[in-house]
Amino acid sequence: MNYADQQAWRDIQAHLPEKLHFTSDYAPTEEWWPCQGHRVHLDRFRNPDAPVRVIQFHGVGTNGRQMSMICGGPLWKLGYETVAIDMPTYGLTEPAKGKVISYDDWVSVADEFINFELAQDPRPIVLYGLSAGGMLAYHAAAVNGNVKGIVGMCFLDQREQFVRDGTARNLFMSRVGVPLAHISAATPLARLKLPMSLVAKMSTLVNDRAALRTCMRDKTSAGNWVTTKFLSSYMGAKPAVDLEDFDVCPIMLTQPAEDRWTPHAQSAPFIQRLTKVKTQTVMLENAGHYPLEQPGLDQMIEAIDSFIKSLDL
Repeated sequence: MNYADQQAWRDIQAHLPEKLHFTSDYAPTEEWWPCQGHRVHLDRFRNPDAPVRVIQFHGVGTNGRQMSMICGGPLWKLGYETVAIDMPTYGLTEPAKGKVISYDDWVSVADEFINFELAQDPRPIVLYGLSAGGMLAYHAAAVNGNVKGIVGMCFLDQREQFVRDGTARNLFMSRVGVPLAHISAATPLARLKLPMSLVAKMSTLVNDRAALRTCMRDKTSAGNWVTTKFLSSYMGAKPAVDLEDFDVCPIMLTQPAEDRWTPHAQSAPFIQRLTKVKTQTVMLENAGHYPLEQPGLDQMIEAIDSFIKSLDL
């Protein structure tokens, strides 16, 4: 299946400002990339004249097409080349047969994709990540080292108990469910799948109730199920480089001001620990976790544009 044949993203798009809607003349090109046995789906806005390319990572409640709608397309209109990747078990990517996907696989795929892109084209790369995609961008950059900047809409170190408590559906899931996931991941129960809405505070993905119902119906994003192996590896993910030692590139947090899932307090400690690179935080007015609202959406694109232009490329 291609997104051209999927209705779910169109239903979500209906809740975004009309100027962000894709049309017959304004839409990403769909591509497939083989990696580690996966058939990975890509949404790409090509621009051979762009000085910078932006790779976008979704979180555990979204997919690549949703990144293209709010970020990839608008940045392309400003002259950048962008690509959004569907990580295994999300979006339209077809995972390798028989493989139980972990968060470590996401980091590995992200790392390989950066290398793949640079092997085809040496133009500099900036990473953008929403929700769990923010930390994925950091984890990938820490492994790879070949990116010029990172933009995240929250950076969540799930090893910290206060982060788990704030992002899990409830305290039972954070205090009991996570240890159980760690135990299960080492047994045949590693394959057991759970809906993300059961374990995470998916009810705060967007702030509009009608839009939330639409998002939750999409089984390739907010309505997805993941294995206990994925949950365990995600909750315990350790970066290749500790925050205090990270010196790869500048990092910007674009924090939705009305984010009820991961408010600023969840990401602030991450930013504060980055002492060897330039950091900045931009608040997005009126915006929820997956932002549907103005002026936050425009402020996000303006902030990313300014951030990229400030980089030493």
